[in-house]
Amino acid sequence: MVPFRIGFGYDVHQLQPGYDFWLGGIKIDHEKGAVGHSDADVLIHVICDALLGAANMRNIGYHFSDKDPKFKGIDSKILLTEVMKMIREAGYEVGNFDSTVCLQVPKLNPHIPAMKACLAQVMNVEEDAISIKATTSEHLGFVGRTEGIAAYCTALIYKV
Repeated sequence: MVPFRIGFGYDVHQLQPGYDFWLGGIKIDHEKGAVGHSDADVLIHVICDALLGAANMRNIGYHFSDKDPKFKGIDSKILLTEVMKMIREAGYEVGNFDSTVCLQVPKLNPHIPAMKACLAQVMNVEEDAISIKATTSEHLGFVGRTEGIAAYCTALIYKV
């Protein structure tokens, strides 16, 4: 068995007024928030999917169904904590992950240090293992029209 494994995550959420905007475990002041069964933290969702995929453990929806009322409004940091338990129980540790968030507004670069610090604490990893990048879609598509947010993540895990 190869000691290293990679996984990939992708997620989108609709943006609407009247919802809190959670991203990378922190609340960002914005006129719109992401809509979802949980707190709709798209960045944490893609991290979970990338880690679960790397460990060959399916995806976030399989383990935390949006049909299950116990996950309604749940803090996605709780889901990430559970995913970390699962991969560690399977004998893996996080090498690193690289993520990209696609969002027209607000600008995310000022929030990246706080997101990295939050995620490092939740995951019990060094901040150096966490890469968060932000981009726009140059006003194209649902992201460009500020109707939604998308995120991607690739994670590397290794057998301990």
